[in-house]
Amino acid sequence: MTLVEFVHGQRWFGAKSQEVTDAQIVDECVLRAEPRLRDALVELRYGDGNHDLYQLLLGDDVDVIGEPTTGTELVRLLQRGATLPTRDGQITFDPYAFAPFPKVPLESSHTLGVEQSNSSLVVDDRVFLKVYRRIEAGENPDLELTRFLVAHGFENVPMIYGSWSYAGPLLGATLGIAQEFVPGSVDGWSLALDELSSRPDEFLARVDRLGHVVGELHATLSSVTDDPAFCPEEPTQESLALLTAEVDEDIEQVFLHLPELDTVAPIAGRGDMVRDLLRSLTSVGAVGRRIRHHGDLHLGQVLWARGDWLVIDFEGEPARPLPDRRTKRSPLRDVAGMLRSFTYAASVAGVAGTGVEERARTAFLESYLDVMAGTGLLPAPETTDRLLRTFELEKAVYELRYELAHRPDWVPVPVAGIIRLLEGAA
Repeated sequence: MTLVEFVHGQRWFGAKSQEVTDAQIVDECVLRAEPRLRDALVELRYGDGNHDLYQLLLGDDVDVIGEPTTGTELVRLLQRGATLPTRDGQITFDPYAFAPFPKVPLESSHTLGVEQSNSSLVVDDRVFLKVYRRIEAGENPDLELTRFLVAHGFENVPMIYGSWSYAGPLLGATLGIAQEFVPGSVDGWSLALDELSSRPDEFLARVDRLGHVVGELHATLSSVTDDPAFCPEEPTQESLALLTAEVDEDIEQVFLHLPELDTVAPIAGRGDMVRDLLRSLTSVGAVGRRIRHHGDLHLGQVLWARGDWLVIDFEGEPARPLPDRRTKRSPLRDVAGMLRSFTYAASVAGVAGTGVEERARTAFLESYLDVMAGTGLLPAPETTDRLLRTFELEKAVYELRYELAHRPDWVPVPVAGIIRLLEGAA
């Protein structure tokens, strides 16, 4: 199997609609001589002239991410803080002093669950490794934010033990991170589907706590004033105008290419109404402060473990370029993402229209706003409500585009969300 064929068949390959014309290893490092293990940077070229860089862990000629010794070798290199040469640069394994590695026998590793945009490994049921697949220049925000949160005492993330990165003439980039593995955890999405229909009161109690945790997350991310990467910023009129323009363009493109399907018929021809709603919602005064935030917060990005919530996966939306994912924005974008996730969960669990979703939204928001009340990050309550609806509109349009391309059966969920926002405005 060629590199092109292999990469195109992987779940983590993010450009399946593109024609891959070539795949070349542009730099690599031998992590272990026997059995052979290489960390390779592979450049994929597409028919339209664009290209991406992906990381593969190779044996002699195939990806060996699932081999029992792959994860153990990565942990071994991290434990000793190794620096290894590549053809044109080096890979550095960096253990963190504030969170030393647990003592593990390094007996075996295995992949965890379904491959998403990255690959996940568990070593000796103690260490969780995330191997980033698509590589971009700069520090990955997943590493940057998790390390910041741990260093500043936020306890609702898995402990981070270290990371490894590449430096060379091509670029400098994060290749992977090592964190605490949390056995017995369940993601919020699975928990919602299990409890919303059978034990809604239990789930609503957890949602109240989730709002508190997300509020503490945002408070921690905005807690420093001497670090330009994290200190809160006052938004400008230009930044608000840019937000409006970005969402307006998304709306125009989505509605311009709506297919003739029964599922989208309720919003067909209503693109101008949605754009008018956007403009009315963003005609506000002070909009609060901009901070670093999660960037892709939903029920699948939180874990229930040890009687509390843990927040994970701080990469942001994978389709956005890395500099955009590091941009400071309103924390209400995270809140809107979670509120939209409640809508999805209620729909999939078959409890839409029963009032459970509304109760979840209220429990989450009240708890979140209680924590945020003294931070100075949010605007006045009326403006907060309008901004939340703006970000929900942005999210629903994004969802509509995604579902049309990938999950047609789920299209009614964002369509219903857009209709609800239109009716609310009316």
